Amino acid sequence: MNLDHFLWYILIGLVAGWLASRIMHKSNLGVIGNIVIGILGAVIGGYVFNLLRISAQGLLGSLVTATAGAIILLYLIELAKKI
Repeated sequence: MNLDHFLWYILIGLVAGWLASRIMHKSNLGVIGNIVIGILGAVIGGYVFNLLRISAQGLLGSLVTATAGAIILLYLIELAKKI
């Protein structure tokens, strides 16, 4: 993986984490929190999309996949907090 790909992963993670935090009404994650949630969300979203046989291509597809996964992750974190 070269530096360009790494920077795109970070940028997509940041935007996806930010979008997911807005959708889930979480405003205090910070930049690092958004990046972590977005990158982990990309992994979760990719897994879920693969299970559902959904194919997302390109930059927009990556952003949609990461955001969907980040929303799932934030939802699971909220469920865990209630236990």
